[in-house]
Amino acid sequence: MSFQQGLSGLNAASKNLDVIGNNVANSGTVGFKQSQAQFADVYASSLNGSGSSQVGIGTKVSQVAQQFTQGNITSSNNPLDIAINGNGFFRLSNNGTVSYSRNGQFQLDKSGYIINATGARLTGYTANSSGVLSTGAPAEININAADIPPQVTSTVNAVLNLDSSSAVPTGGAFDMTNPTTYNNATSVSIYDSLGNSHTLQTFYVKTAANTWDVYAADDGVAIGYTPPAAAVPVGTLTFNSSGTLTGGSPVPIAVPVTTGAGTPFTVNVDYTGTTQFGSAFSVNSLKQDGYTSGKLSGFSTGPDGTIVGRYTNGQSATLGQVVLASFTDPNGLQPLGDNAWAETAASGAALVGAPGSGPLGSLQSSATEDSNVDLTAELVNMITAQRNYQANAQTIKTQDQVMQTLVNLR
Repeated sequence: MSFQQGLSGLNAASKNLDVIGNNVANSGTVGFKQSQAQFADVYASSLNGSGSSQVGIGTKVSQVAQQFTQGNITSSNNPLDIAINGNGFFRLSNNGTVSYSRNGQFQLDKSGYIINATGARLTGYTANSSGVLSTGAPAEININAADIPPQVTSTVNAVLNLDSSSAVPTGGAFDMTNPTTYNNATSVSIYDSLGNSHTLQTFYVKTAANTWDVYAADDGVAIGYTPPAAAVPVGTLTFNSSGTLTGGSPVPIAVPVTTGAGTPFTVNVDYTGTTQFGSAFSVNSLKQDGYTSGKLSGFSTGPDGTIVGRYTNGQSATLGQVVLASFTDPNGLQPLGDNAWAETAASGAALVGAPGSGPLGSLQSSATEDSNVDLTAELVNMITAQRNYQANAQTIKTQDQVMQTLVNLR
């Protein structure tokens, strides 16, 4: 009598229970991919070839295959939590040893590197001080917490409407302290090379039909002349009979400062789009391109993996880009534990790229990917595996009873 079939069935059912138990145990593990025990039948070799009456000798585990299906995505309060929606793995480096993971629970270490719970560093494309990405070989991403340097104002875009029905002022020569000497005025904050803020005031004086002189002051100090000397305009705007600007723009203004910054610095006031219509004076747009220095106040990761830093001066800058890796055969990856896999010859070489490119999925910030274990299905599978174990134990019991009968023959 042969007990081989029953024994192999017991081993198979036990292995199946091990796999199911591992799935159930990791049903709450972020980024976990469930496994499936796959079996194959076993036949003994025959000296004269296989026959139609050959009986198998049981079963064996052919492989334990992981199921790389998408898990549910759950929002979190950690901006460094990142979920992959689609194909791909995070590429991690631990002292130069590369591994891959679907667990996107990250944090910053004291050196500014993005790490997971085991200390492995997230890799991607790094950015220089100007926010330009180096899209060559992936490197460990380091969040630069240095202040963003100030940018001196070089251009002010001013779109105004000057009232064509306004009369030429009768208060005498221009005097910024005397509103009767000019028609309208406006102001905008500008920045010097050290990031100090200054208030640039511009005054508009109608001198004739379709002609307006422009005067300027910085922080209340006249530009281009020193009172009580005669006021000198910094520019003249001219319009045609349709109210369209025809000349005088842009107006270059040399702004002197005493803060230790470069002085004077030239601000070009571009009046493109300014009109002279028969309606009240209005400021339709007033923008400038400078800003003061700023400290990093936070950052977020976009769907394409770009990490954008937010600064206290209202600016933003690219700090790096997370990359993903895909494999021809993910089942060929070697499980390392700690939610990580290693590349093998069976998996094929890693194909690294930006999220959303080619077959790679996109990223979702402040979210994690749940385990793809269907707990209900696993509990049903557990019942089935238990029945299989009991049935195989029954075949061994039956074989034993038959053998006992033979032994008892007289």
